[in-house]
Amino acid sequence: MIKTIEQAFEFIKKVKILTVFSSEKVEHTSLWDNVDLPDKQHGEKGWGEKMTAVWTWKNQLPAAYPKDIFYGKIKGGVAVLMDMGYMIQTHFPKAYKNIQTLDSLAQDVYRRIMAEPLETGTLREQTMEEVGCTKSQFDTALKNLQITMNIVRINDARLERDSWVPFKELYLNVWQQYENDGI
Repeated sequence: MIKTIEQAFEFIKKVKILTVFSSEKVEHTSLWDNVDLPDKQHGEKGWGEKMTAVWTWKNQLPAAYPKDIFYGKIKGGVAVLMDMGYMIQTHFPKAYKNIQTLDSLAQDVYRRIMAEPLETGTLREQTMEEVGCTKSQFDTALKNLQITMNIVRINDARLERDSWVPFKELYLNVWQQYENDGI
């Protein structure tokens, strides 16, 4: 069982991919189910030790180990952490979809992110105001951009809010490898 971020790192390297929280949508194990820290106790303020660890480690792991750990979303919109080798060799070639194959709202959100890295709240507000979509439609577009490997969260544990960049900006070597293969 996992009690430290270092143990979480080793576990991800071993299992290759895991969800951040438990999900019946996928067969992968979760970080949540493998962390051995106390849950929030009755009357305790805040999240409790286990929730705090899992929530912070999902950001800290890819920031602390950017060449080893990838954070993203998989089909079904489930948040995952995965071994970088697994992401490059197995996940990316299966998950990547050209931006032109996505709906117009996803393409609009992508163009905004291409212009400048944006945090979720600002991006949502701009898109809803200018395009006239609902929060749910925006959230679906953002999730689909992650699932299809078009955008990724910036790996900086100091950022308090998720901020987005094009996948190829953060992982150009992976992008180029598959671009040359005709994906």
